[in-house]
Amino acid sequence: MSSTPQNRLKNRVKKVFKVLFFLYAMITAALYFLQEKILFLPTELPQDYEYTFEYPFEELFLKPEENVHINALHFKADNPKGVILYFHGNAGDLSRWGNIAQHFVYLGYDLFIMDYRGYGKSSGPLNEQSFYDDAQFCYNYLLQEYSEDEITLYGRSLGTGMATFLASGHQPKQLILETPYHSILDVAKNRFPLLPVSLLLKYTFPTYEYIPKVNCPITIFHGTDDAVVPYSSAQKLKALAPSETTFITIDEGGHNNLIEFETYRSAIKKLLQ
Repeated sequence: MSSTPQNRLKNRVKKVFKVLFFLYAMITAALYFLQEKILFLPTELPQDYEYTFEYPFEELFLKPEENVHINALHFKADNPKGVILYFHGNAGDLSRWGNIAQHFVYLGYDLFIMDYRGYGKSSGPLNEQSFYDDAQFCYNYLLQEYSEDEITLYGRSLGTGMATFLASGHQPKQLILETPYHSILDVAKNRFPLLPVSLLLKYTFPTYEYIPKVNCPITIFHGTDDAVVPYSSAQKLKALAPSETTFITIDEGGHNNLIEFETYRSAIKKLLQ
């Protein structure tokens, strides 16, 4: 007995749902098992790689704990106004970020920048707590040479989580956040709205938990056309920050080009004058 058109339609619908469910399960599994490869995009450097930059610097190898080595650069300015502890974004290594960070040495500041574990020449087991632990170790290292009121914490993208964490437990001169997020979970929900990301992510970086505890001046920069960290995520973060926090909107600014805008450049010069 041949099937009716109605039964054939039901069978086709069932097949479509099975395919869609299979694809959904595959994407969900990929996000869970590959989340570190999606979130972190490091490039590695050979241990004998030699950095070359315009300004004088010292290359450091720090050892926060057993089996962990953190490669860092300490730039020195003439008659520095203070030091900037800079936490970079989720891609690249110090050969790239050192060039970007030199901008602040030109403005008269010493600058300390580290590579996260697995980036550049740095190594060690990676988890969310390790980012905070290494950030704290670097802050303590700077306290041997600088007083807290000489330290400016600067976070860019991924690094805004570490910078805010440190500021919440210390009393630095100021906190500057470039393209920050409410949390990585918030960014993931925006990018994968149909997936149960809150159940999948091992890394959440809840900046929203730390920013209300910050007692130093805070300045946030964010572009309206940021395709990586939504402008709305930074707005949600600002809503939880102390009332005196300054939020600077860069109209048409993206995720990696804020330095191209006069609004950003003039504000940074004013903050660091």
